[in-house]
Amino acid sequence: MEEPWTEEDRAFMERALLVAERGRGKVSPNPLVGCVLVKDGHVIAEGWHDHLGGLHAEQMAIHDAEEKGHSPNGSTAYVTLEPCNHFGRTPPCTEALMWAGVKEVVVAHSDPNPTVRGNGCSVLEDAGIPTRTGLLNAEAHEQMQAFMHWCKHRRPLITVKMAVDRNGSVDDREAAAKRFTSPGCLEKVHELRRDCDAVLVGVETVNRDNPQLTVRLVPSTRQPLRIVLDPNSRVDPKADLFHDGGETMLIQKEFTGLSSLLNQLGDQHIQRVLVEGGPTTVHHFLEQHLVDEVFLVHADTVHKHPVPSNIDEATLAQSNLSKVSELVWGDERVEHYVKSINAS
Repeated sequence: MEEPWTEEDRAFMERALLVAERGRGKVSPNPLVGCVLVKDGHVIAEGWHDHLGGLHAEQMAIHDAEEKGHSPNGSTAYVTLEPCNHFGRTPPCTEALMWAGVKEVVVAHSDPNPTVRGNGCSVLEDAGIPTRTGLLNAEAHEQMQAFMHWCKHRRPLITVKMAVDRNGSVDDREAAAKRFTSPGCLEKVHELRRDCDAVLVGVETVNRDNPQLTVRLVPSTRQPLRIVLDPNSRVDPKADLFHDGGETMLIQKEFTGLSSLLNQLGDQHIQRVLVEGGPTTVHHFLEQHLVDEVFLVHADTVHKHPVPSNIDEATLAQSNLSKVSELVWGDERVEHYVKSINAS
């Protein structure tokens, strides 16, 4: 069977995916979307979804073309997500593309949202605008993984971040609470927080570390919701996160199954939760097979009076998590684990 995509097609969609990244941390619960308009083999304009209520990627690209003095009429639109065909905060992108006179639309990933689900491409086809779907589909799915997961399960994607010393300890029980990873690693953690809708910890983490759980070291247009699990009402009411003006959700009831909490968060359009709690909190999620990915940070230090994490590759495998890569965050080595597709 003949390959339907040319190298030029791939290059233009790769550009659209790159452009989409400009909206990271700013558009949830909407997905990251990028669009480039191509005419006579050249990119004449590009757009991305930049903020809630702002222009969608296709609309911004059309506006960009006009600003640059290019007519979008007769161009091909490369879009990372199927154009919407419903009224939300903005008019339908299908109407914008038809109005602009594009001759073809190439889509990376269909939209799983029930309000769309193929309807966007069908409307364009009915209007005489050919569409092709599936170019760099896997890459687009990964870029929009939290949105895709929420559309399928109606609950947030659960990401765990945990730092351990050389022996797998998360803390030194006889020392004052302090961070034991490098500044460069902390910056990467803040990037991860920026990409999440909520950060969750247990009461022990709040009482021991008095964390802020905010995004401070990288540019961000919003702060994540802070969630504290405290079923026995032991949290320190003077903790900073209750008095800094940010939004904090205190959960003071026992969840027999954490899935009920995740369903509640999903109903609030929380699409990705970063669990930064200690071993007890993390193991609650692991034991119920609710964790979708883990970033296990290995620091080159040794705690004199260790607090074991009891988390390693074998433990994570029991929750259907497999190591897919090793990263470097500052001075630390990071193991990245993800849930098997068949287990999700």
